[in-house]
Amino acid sequence: MTLTTTSRPAKSASGAVVPVLAFAGIVVAVMQTLLVPVVKDLPQLLDTSPSNATWVLTSTLLSGAVATPIMGRLGDLYGKRRMLTLSLAVMVIGALISAFTSALLPMIVGRTLQGFAMGAIPLGIGLMRDMLPRERLGSAMALMSSSIGVGGGLALPAAALVAQHTNWHALFYGAAGLGVLAIVLTLLTVPESPMRAEGSFDLLGALGLSAGLVLLLLPVTKGSDWGWSSATTLGLFGAAVVVLLLWGLLELRSAAPLVDLRTTARREVLLTNLASIMVGVAFYVVSLVLPQLLQLPSATGYGLGQSMVVAGLCVAPLGLTMMFTAPVYARLSARYGPKVTLIIGLLVIAIGYGGGLGLMNAAWQTVITSVVLGAGIGLAYSSLPALIVGAVPASETGAANGLNTLMRSIGTSVSSAVIGMVLANTAHHTGGVAVPTMHGFRVSFLIATAAVVVGLLLALCLPRPDRAPQLRASSEEEANLARAEEVLRGFHGRVLDAHGAPVPRAKVTLIDRRGRQAGATLSAEDGSYRLAVPAEGPYVLAARAAGHGPHAAAATHTGDDRPVELDLSLPGETVTA
Repeated sequence: MTLTTTSRPAKSASGAVVPVLAFAGIVVAVMQTLLVPVVKDLPQLLDTSPSNATWVLTSTLLSGAVATPIMGRLGDLYGKRRMLTLSLAVMVIGALISAFTSALLPMIVGRTLQGFAMGAIPLGIGLMRDMLPRERLGSAMALMSSSIGVGGGLALPAAALVAQHTNWHALFYGAAGLGVLAIVLTLLTVPESPMRAEGSFDLLGALGLSAGLVLLLLPVTKGSDWGWSSATTLGLFGAAVVVLLLWGLLELRSAAPLVDLRTTARREVLLTNLASIMVGVAFYVVSLVLPQLLQLPSATGYGLGQSMVVAGLCVAPLGLTMMFTAPVYARLSARYGPKVTLIIGLLVIAIGYGGGLGLMNAAWQTVITSVVLGAGIGLAYSSLPALIVGAVPASETGAANGLNTLMRSIGTSVSSAVIGMVLANTAHHTGGVAVPTMHGFRVSFLIATAAVVVGLLLALCLPRPDRAPQLRASSEEEANLARAEEVLRGFHGRVLDAHGAPVPRAKVTLIDRRGRQAGATLSAEDGSYRLAVPAEGPYVLAARAAGHGPHAAAATHTGDDRPVELDLSLPGETVTA
């Protein structure tokens, strides 16, 4: 596993950074479920056909999937706070467009812009890694990662209450207001990260990935309407395979790819992303099934006959439990590591769906199911960024977490398509109206359980990291010990100019024998730097700073606990103590 140290920003992170970033994540996640309470009324509200009205939801999903890896890479290159603010600003513009229209096309444009904000979640995780001390990092990333589910869960009752008592456009005014508040709080409390990736933005790679994702997710979300065996659905799937394969070849040949596929193919990263798809599938099933069960008339014999607002309140504990799971995750991960915590989370999800098969007879039973599933999904979601961050260099955090967030989105898309098909094929048709059945609900829960089992098998195959102190320290004392150990096992020294004066904020990059970046940091005000090494062997340390020529020096670490002191002169010769 690659360990990377980073310098802290000149402006230290305040205690408000974590709640502000988590709030921003919740705000953008709200966009995914904002219209769920009025989805059945959209054809009438927009004066269009039901098939056209579904584009209001599909457009948000597609733009969110495209935006997450792209905004993550832009954040690595040009500043994560800058891109986070841009994402929120685009969301606000989209919400205002939707608030002022009742026509289909402008509504789709607005919803597309709203989905663009999903890139804020991996950007927030990257900011946390760059700024926070180790003793706070685990729980902070857990809360940020869980914000996807928290926002989606809390949006259901809130949106239902607004839609039931006011004009439905008020949903978008509220979303715009929350977005503006998130922007202001971010600018006031969140400093910019000093970490920057090398290279330039891969525009061709971004276009190729966007085209491939649209071609893939479009038939996934519209397959039920078009027919899974139709020429349109099969043709789009085939085109997606071709485009994504060509995109992969392009990325492998690029010097500065949008997504480093070699890093993505590492066992720990690949298995974590595949497990993320399964968790995404499991998360969305409960969001689709329980609100319908709760709102079906009791005359069906199994419907619970609740109002839209009550149904949202019964499902709300899903998001609340995910939010309160973050400190629990931090303690479990500090002791056992994120892999074990992911396994525990998946087991709890399996228990929730297994027990939920028999807890569908009263509203209070759905609340119990929501709480158990929220705890399991919260633990699982919290573990995913820790596993990714521990497996990639700091300069790739944004892009790697963006790809992981994309995997979860693919999981929810697949879940929506499969569960929608199951409920449609098992429904009773009364007076031309399709009524979901209890059999369909239980089959949906079984599908979620199967996805969790697959995710559990993938999690069990994850390698256990030898040590990950930056993610597992749970107290200040442990964090200090971890920092001391890291210094002993790495390189340290000073960056100097030609006259021997210290050079602050110089970029020092550690390159391994294969030419890959193994670590990066910025020198402190006195020119000092520290870098940990992932393994013994030869390395090259490259230093660069504004106003100075670049310089590189070869050095070897024997793998023991003795530090290797190496001063770098810009420009000039290397001085070894």
